[in-house]
Amino acid sequence: MRIPEATNFIEQIINEELEAGKFESVGNKIQVRFPPEPNGYLHIGHVKAMCINFGVKEKYGGKLNLRMDDTNPAKEDYEYVNSIVDAIKWLGFEYDKLVFASDYYDRLYKIAEKYITDGNAYVCDLSADEISATRGTLTEAGTPSPYRNRSVEENLKLFREMKAGKYPDGSKVLRAKIDMASPNVNMRDPVVYRIARVPHYRTGDKWCIYPMYDFAHPVSDAIEGITHSLCSLEFENHRPLYNWFIEKAGFKAPLPRQIEFARLNITNMLMSKRYLKKLVDEGFVRGWDDPRMPTIMGLKNRGVPPEALKKFCADVGVAKAYSVVNQAQLDSCIRDNLNANAERAMAVLNPLKLTITNYKGEEDVSFDKNPMQEGSGSRDIKFSGTVYIERDDFSLNPPPKYKRLYKGGTVRLKSAYIVRCDDVKLNEKGEAEEIFCTYFPETRSGSDVQSEIKAKGVIQWVDAKYGKDVQFRQYQPLLTDELYPDQDYAERLNKDSEKTFYGKAEPYFAECADGKPFQLMRAGYYKKSSGDGLVLSEIVSLKDNFNK
Repeated sequence: MRIPEATNFIEQIINEELEAGKFESVGNKIQVRFPPEPNGYLHIGHVKAMCINFGVKEKYGGKLNLRMDDTNPAKEDYEYVNSIVDAIKWLGFEYDKLVFASDYYDRLYKIAEKYITDGNAYVCDLSADEISATRGTLTEAGTPSPYRNRSVEENLKLFREMKAGKYPDGSKVLRAKIDMASPNVNMRDPVVYRIARVPHYRTGDKWCIYPMYDFAHPVSDAIEGITHSLCSLEFENHRPLYNWFIEKAGFKAPLPRQIEFARLNITNMLMSKRYLKKLVDEGFVRGWDDPRMPTIMGLKNRGVPPEALKKFCADVGVAKAYSVVNQAQLDSCIRDNLNANAERAMAVLNPLKLTITNYKGEEDVSFDKNPMQEGSGSRDIKFSGTVYIERDDFSLNPPPKYKRLYKGGTVRLKSAYIVRCDDVKLNEKGEAEEIFCTYFPETRSGSDVQSEIKAKGVIQWVDAKYGKDVQFRQYQPLLTDELYPDQDYAERLNKDSEKTFYGKAEPYFAECADGKPFQLMRAGYYKKSSGDGLVLSEIVSLKDNFNK
């Protein structure tokens, strides 16, 4: 086979193995897997793992199994299985087979009996706390269990009785018999099976003993013929154990190889399913798909394009060293995608009424849908001479070189006319309540007439007669990392992560489907959301503070 050029250290390893003929016995077919535990919704950190695994599958013409590592029935459910499948589909990835660790429970049990028969496992009566206390430290060896030298016959009898439900939960475990003095604490006789009378969402009450993840995961890889187990860096110390379980199970070469990469860490983002579940359970957010959540479903609900997430992961790259990525880089990828693809529209978040005193009647003006897309066309917008503009686009005391509207100054209303502010009505607080302007008919946008009237600024507007009331939702990060970088996550939670307020939007929004993204001029990228009345929720701001 032609070996593709490597672009990262994982592909370099695969190429070296292919060149050495490691996979000739399996037709040089590369097989990987994406193995989430169905105990929560996937988040953006999983997108990186998906991009790496699915990228290897596509680059080497291999296969990929989506495997649910469902070895902890107390926390797993079909709700999470379905959410994982939906997330992968939304991102545009295609797997070859959907499998479950629970598919292999019978075979895993037989392999556990083989460990016992070969003298590589024993039944231990120590409690979980006692096992932990005798594990030792990084500098001190562990203390062998008093049950470590039970005979093969006694261990088989006890293990089968565990399976039959003879013993209460927590009273016995099956442990691997490795090395209690190993410098790698993971190798100090880890637990292989525990007793847990918890119904499994797939197998029901068939089992009252369940395999531990550290055992089931590598053996499932070997059962499936996985060639490369690509996982995040926290599993590096587990690699010797991964290899031990596979080798002692008696699988034939080529055996799976575990390769670790640095996980994705992003400023201001909570990247833990356990903590994210806590936010959901405690009602801090409205659910796993809350647009503030870094879950894939939350990002989808926010309006983030899947292509932007994959571009972001590609830009971050595949590295071995731990690092933290600034959220501005993610926002920049989202912004670039929406800038190229999102339709333009006008809405004002903080309306100020503008009346053109010399305008009579109404007309349609032509508005470009997306100047970044050739042939995207235009649409008509009603213009009746009284509009709302953004309050920030008017100043009673303009600073030097101010390019928007002020008394005596001119500005162009986007796609319409140049207007001059002649007078201002103030409220009791001395703030502008309404401004009165003169328009210049010869300055109509798109007109062939050459006018001497010029304006340096262009501002958006919403027609007062035809505009719609709209609720705006704006979001900030859930974590305030910059303020409390070393604090517990609960102390870093941003209690003002969502703000709602009301403004005006052109009627076109009411005609569009929920979920459609827009660039609101000078306001940001928003999408139409479901809710009472018209709702526009922020995807990302216009301001790009990432140094490309």
